[in-house]
Amino acid sequence: MNRFRNPILPGCRPDPSVCRVGEDYYLVTSTFEWFPGLPVFHSRDLVHWRCIGHAFDRPDQLPLDGVPASGGLYAPALRHHDGRFHLFCTLVDGAEWSGHFVLTADDPAGPWSDAHRLEGEGIDPSPFFDDDGRAWCTGTRLTGRYDGHTEIWLREYDPSVPALVGEEHVIWDGTVKNAIWTEGSHIYKVDGRYHLLTAEGGTALDHAVMSARADAVTGPYESNPRNPILTRRHLGLDTRTGEYPIVGTGHGDLVDTPDGEWWMALLAMRPHHRDRCALGRETFLTRVRWEDGWPAADPVEPVREAPSTPPAPWPAEPACDHFDAPSLAPEWSMLRPPRERWWSLTDRPGHLRLRVRPETLADTANPSFVAQGQRHHDFAAFTALEFAPRDEEQAGLALVQNGDFHVLLVSTARGLRLVKREQGLETVLAEAPAAERVRLGFEAHGRWYRALYAADPGPFAPLGPPLDGDMLTSQVAGGFTGVFIGLYATANGRTSRNHADFDWFEYRPLPGPA
Repeated sequence: MNRFRNPILPGCRPDPSVCRVGEDYYLVTSTFEWFPGLPVFHSRDLVHWRCIGHAFDRPDQLPLDGVPASGGLYAPALRHHDGRFHLFCTLVDGAEWSGHFVLTADDPAGPWSDAHRLEGEGIDPSPFFDDDGRAWCTGTRLTGRYDGHTEIWLREYDPSVPALVGEEHVIWDGTVKNAIWTEGSHIYKVDGRYHLLTAEGGTALDHAVMSARADAVTGPYESNPRNPILTRRHLGLDTRTGEYPIVGTGHGDLVDTPDGEWWMALLAMRPHHRDRCALGRETFLTRVRWEDGWPAADPVEPVREAPSTPPAPWPAEPACDHFDAPSLAPEWSMLRPPRERWWSLTDRPGHLRLRVRPETLADTANPSFVAQGQRHHDFAAFTALEFAPRDEEQAGLALVQNGDFHVLLVSTARGLRLVKREQGLETVLAEAPAAERVRLGFEAHGRWYRALYAADPGPFAPLGPPLDGDMLTSQVAGGFTGVFIGLYATANGRTSRNHADFDWFEYRPLPGPA
């Protein structure tokens, strides 16, 4: 029996939206303030995925500059119609404008269009292309009736403009009494009926997937008598990590296979301690059956029977990036779009060179920082740094949740420093002598992180005591993202002509507890 392991996309990959084109599947997730944004993943079997590009990869496509932590790009919805891909999304807390937009492309790998703004309040727009030639869009907005109460609206979509047109219809406002955050809506047509899928309960432990159906796209919609069709809220708040390894299941999107199977891509969390999760919300997969004309989802488990489609794994990626490619690999991200070229792979071939600039991780800016999402509870990440710091300059490794909660392992003019920034206050946890060339690392086991350093050559040694990683979770730090680990350089508000060279970066999972 062919089986697969959840999550199918580990690390901060929330709000998945998936569609099929022939025998190929494409999936997009939220990226918030990170750039490039809206990664497009490709699969031939719904289990093995690789990033083929980003829908938002040019700074001028969208005004993402200056968005706060966990602002930016929320809950994309991807659909394919008449040979063209349509990607709906919402820009939240934009400095120039906020609201809904659509990007279009003939090839999912790009290039994608500039953003076409769409009318409508709230978040989570999603397109639906009916078989009668008409197209529609749903979205979510707050009503003000009580805290967290939302409703789902529907308007016709004209892809030739593109724009929302015609009359607005309010089609749903929650499944249960006093429901909160009815959101993430998608419409499907199955056996002549229109099915509405929504998230409900907030994107934490009370998250759930609900369904409703109607004979007309504008409603009225009736609730599935077996709602919620997927949730882990009945487990309560004590997640007991070993017994309940997956929690917070919700925000699902349905897709069928050529063989007639139905599956749901959804977000969920793997807590490392109580309800705490440094990995953020990840993308999972579960089977869906149709019973009495309603969808019924299987429980989301770490290991399950795979789709009947033959396995189609992609070639394995190396664990170490030697920075010998002409451009940064797709897994690297930056905070907000860069308006100047502060990194180079050619100034010193085989190295990533970062300019030392005034911007810091605490600023709502685009600092000299490239990062990857943490993807495992137990992992090790290492780099080799060459840097001659002056004054307040520093460079090295950073563990980042947001501007007020992060950890730095950096070379400074006063030596190596391990610095914790918590609730906006910085504390130096440990110091050691520094060399111009040094190797740096972080090792994690569950909630505990340890900083490591070594002369080159020489064995690694710990710097400071183990750090409690609960401070890096969204449950403590707030927001919607997971931990990112990356390479960083700053002059802490001063101008500089200096640079830091990183020879390589390695990320690899470690064996977990027995």
